[in-house]
Amino acid sequence: TGGYLMAKTDIIRLPDYALQQRQRLREAPADQLYPPLDSLNQLGSVPWRVNKPVLDTVIEVFNNGGSAKLEIPVPPHMCQVAQPVNASMSKQERYQAYRQRMLLRRQKAEMYSLWCDALYKLSLANHFRDRVFWLPHNMDFRGRVYPCPPHLNHLGADMSRSLLCFAQGQPLGPTGLDWLKIHLVNLLGTKKRESVKARLEYAETLMSDILDSAEKPLTGRKWWMESETPWQTLACCKEIYAALQHSEGPEHYVSHFPVHQDGSCNGLQHYAALGRDHAGAASVNLLPQDLPQDVYSCVAALVERERAKDSAAGVKVAQELDGFVRRKVIKQTVMTTVYGVTRFGARLQIAKQLKDIDSFPKEYVWPASTYLVSKTFESLREMFNSTKEIQDWFTECARLVSQVCGQNMEYVTPLGLPVVQHYSRQLKRPDLNNKQLGHLQDYFPIDMFERPNVMKQKNAFPPNFIHSLDSSHMMLTSIFSEQRGLTFVSVHDCYWTHANTVHIMNQICREQFVALHSQPILEDLSKFMIQKYSSKDSGIVDQNSVMGQARQKLHSVLTQVPPKGSFILENVLDSIYFFS
Repeated sequence: TGGYLMAKTDIIRLPDYALQQRQRLREAPADQLYPPLDSLNQLGSVPWRVNKPVLDTVIEVFNNGGSAKLEIPVPPHMCQVAQPVNASMSKQERYQAYRQRMLLRRQKAEMYSLWCDALYKLSLANHFRDRVFWLPHNMDFRGRVYPCPPHLNHLGADMSRSLLCFAQGQPLGPTGLDWLKIHLVNLLGTKKRESVKARLEYAETLMSDILDSAEKPLTGRKWWMESETPWQTLACCKEIYAALQHSEGPEHYVSHFPVHQDGSCNGLQHYAALGRDHAGAASVNLLPQDLPQDVYSCVAALVERERAKDSAAGVKVAQELDGFVRRKVIKQTVMTTVYGVTRFGARLQIAKQLKDIDSFPKEYVWPASTYLVSKTFESLREMFNSTKEIQDWFTECARLVSQVCGQNMEYVTPLGLPVVQHYSRQLKRPDLNNKQLGHLQDYFPIDMFERPNVMKQKNAFPPNFIHSLDSSHMMLTSIFSEQRGLTFVSVHDCYWTHANTVHIMNQICREQFVALHSQPILEDLSKFMIQKYSSKDSGIVDQNSVMGQARQKLHSVLTQVPPKGSFILENVLDSIYFFS
């Protein structure tokens, strides 16, 4: 608790105007909030230390001018200098020169910001290189958990994560070294659809490169630099090397290294479990299978199937996309569809990926991204029919609650945390200018006294509710891991523990997912909304009036819980690739 007291940090990150949720938290019985708070206590009580060998390598690269490949920013004085403008230039040449100068000036400013950020993180890590420290955690209004220290923490990018390890070590034991190897292959990102056995066999073929990277990271073959996450890969190489060098054998080596287990498109996992969707569950590894399913590749295959049909029919944009419907192109859109991404937002995501492909014709980026968004959404609807039904029900409930009742959408998470969506319409006062209006919004609790923003309320409710479910699952895993004596931390749906306790954490993780979804989550939500928004004034309002009909529709929608499929939840207990 010292971190909260010394830094005056809030337990729940709420804007000043979110008075409704503050009021719900004050009204909630104390024991109702114990599970989320117990989880925060557990996460904040994990001691950390700096991975000194990796830190020294990062500092060396940073001091030697950085590396774009390793995402270590170069110092500002090494940025490209704009060409001078002289009188002999034509008007068009001067225009291009000035444009380039503005572009380079912007790039230099951005690089300076990144360089300062990296310098501060490395300075902090160097300051704590021989110390043990802790990272207090708090949560946002939905229950998602974050470390309070903003600069050096395990939620950071690749470099930041590579600099941290557990202060308390555990002997690797009989299986720990294998988990380190599997973790390394997972970091490479090249064997996502291979079995655990195949990943281990692949790791054995890489041992020469692993040991070379650990011994001579900057002077050897530099194999680790080719990874998707080079710094974490280097850290794992060094840990494997240290284990193999241990005089009593790797099983006696005391490891401080955190091994990760990732959820398989976690948002879709929760939707599949909510709807008991058998086909969807198979796509996101809720069912036991010999090989892991990659939902992004499955969606890409469906999109490619439709593209081939359109290409044969003479659709020009489909023909231009031949060979470019790749997993990476549609991955972000598939991932964020669960969290309510709009078609416009998805178009921007896909356009960014297409722009990064040098061989793709740039004049087709926008029409191709529009085409791929449409095909991706259609493919997702085909694969996850019950997910779409639940998502539509969430959206319609929030729309009617905010529109008909004029209230913000509220719910209670399965672990008892009251949540209020604080999205309200801006104050409209004709006698105030924009500056005065801004000051009013800073001080007045508009979520309590203003009507809700219907668009934001309905678009935000599905992703917010799913975020609350994945945080509830994480918190349950956190609490039960502590009871079993495990070291546990998380980066949302990526769980970390020691190499010798991965198998125990995996068991707990699956048990708690089943326990969470064994609750009647959708039915409880329906009852909560009916009691809060539909039961009041039902006999007072004229049923034939416009408001009466709107109330009837609200009640009808709130009671229409989407039907469940045939998926048996307990199958998750035997699924190797649920989290892997």
